[in-house]
Amino acid sequence: MLATAGMMLLMKVMADIAALTIVAAKDGAVGGNFPAGVLNLERVLPLNHKVELEELIARDRARHSRILQNFAGGVVDFPVIGSSDQFIFGLYYTKVKLGSPPREYNVQIDTGSDILWVTCRSCNNCPQTSGLGVELNFYDAASSSTSSLISCSDPMCASTECSSETNQCAYTFRYGDGSGTTGYYVSDLLYFDTFLATSLIANSSAPIVFGCSTSQSGDLTKMDRAIDGIFGFGPQDLSVISQLSARGISPKVFSHCLKGEGNGGGILVLGEILNPSIVYSPLVPSQGHYNVYLQSIAVNGQTLPVDPAVFAISGDRGTIVDSGTTLAYLTAEAYEPFVNAITAAVSPSARPVISGRRPCYLVSSSIANMFPLVSLNFAGGASMDLRPADYLVHMGFYEGAAMWCISFQKDNAGVTILGDLVLKDKIIVYDLARKRIGWADYDCSSPVNVSTTSGKDEFINAGQLSVSSSSSRVHFNQQHARTNVRRLPFLVLMIGFPFWSLTSVLSCHIFLNV
Repeated sequence: MLATAGMMLLMKVMADIAALTIVAAKDGAVGGNFPAGVLNLERVLPLNHKVELEELIARDRARHSRILQNFAGGVVDFPVIGSSDQFIFGLYYTKVKLGSPPREYNVQIDTGSDILWVTCRSCNNCPQTSGLGVELNFYDAASSSTSSLISCSDPMCASTECSSETNQCAYTFRYGDGSGTTGYYVSDLLYFDTFLATSLIANSSAPIVFGCSTSQSGDLTKMDRAIDGIFGFGPQDLSVISQLSARGISPKVFSHCLKGEGNGGGILVLGEILNPSIVYSPLVPSQGHYNVYLQSIAVNGQTLPVDPAVFAISGDRGTIVDSGTTLAYLTAEAYEPFVNAITAAVSPSARPVISGRRPCYLVSSSIANMFPLVSLNFAGGASMDLRPADYLVHMGFYEGAAMWCISFQKDNAGVTILGDLVLKDKIIVYDLARKRIGWADYDCSSPVNVSTTSGKDEFINAGQLSVSSSSSRVHFNQQHARTNVRRLPFLVLMIGFPFWSLTSVLSCHIFLNV
């Protein structure tokens, strides 16, 4: 009822504005000083002029881009698909839209690298199909009206691979698994949903610099887990988080909550997830990755007999938080004490065996009640508690018993890497502005509150997608298939992939308390 009345009022106001003529006169003048004037408002589009929907969308997008240049920042959302289960996906990925007209690309979420890159149409040695069941798309700069190549003289080009012949900013990346990609940088529009404290700008866009891959090697060429590219969320200047935050489009903090059970999925936002259980530890400064100060490891409350110096940051040694790594890696000096402590804690309830040089255990009951809690202790008094499911992986059955194996791998180079197996089922906050990282155990299928502005009591509920502040609340509910408007109507135009795809939301409920 209120919605109908409000809409009728809105239509009347719009009609009045369209016909508006302002005449100000007082003895032939306004205020007695200026001549009387008439301001005629004319339609930009003639009444009988037919306009295609695509033209209106293009006009709205241009306006959204101008709006984004002036607002104080909001929360940008990306959907999350995939799982840490190496027998299903073994990775988490999201969808991005690039170019004009926009095309959608599936890209792996990777906090261990900086650059967003997608496969070029001209790519060599690149998979044409994917075992993940997703359609592979190839970026073509020539087909996008908003694309432009990055020259060697461009301030965004930090590459040493520029050719004087082509004047094209190029790159070559090598990843920890031995795979690699080569290509060139391009600038084009990235489309995204931006949520403010009390409103929504849907599928807005901003130009960003990203990579166009022309050659790939190693595991990137395999079809079983082929994807359109990699979305680097590292701390360097060319990462999308750094580019958007530098323009005030998003805060310089991002968060994810990767669901480990079932089909996986989760939440990924450029913003700070708020939760009273989150503990923070400082990031190691001047590092190319998200390095943290791991100080000790405890099993069942007992600290392992490991010299803290083995976790020290020096050269390539240290501890890295990396969502692009499926498993987890433990420096060799701590690996054996870790396995020995686990074995001692479950003896004689579990039978230790070796499977493919991996320490495993044959068990006949639930691992949750049998295996110990593991605590990773970091600087600042922050601890990350690992349940058995966070450091064990089910490898089938042997002699009638379930076989669970240690998922941590030994690293002989002195590096400890916390991958998806450890990061799943936790809120992880990467706060670049305050140079810290935070975490808390969480059910990633549940709603989360996301800060829209630093230091203010404004947040977005991004699980069921509620925008909250002291004056308003917008709640998106995934259980119903209708739209209700209460107290105050307003128009939201959703274009492209919707924000609620993050949790397969089917409808939206909007509540404004004013």
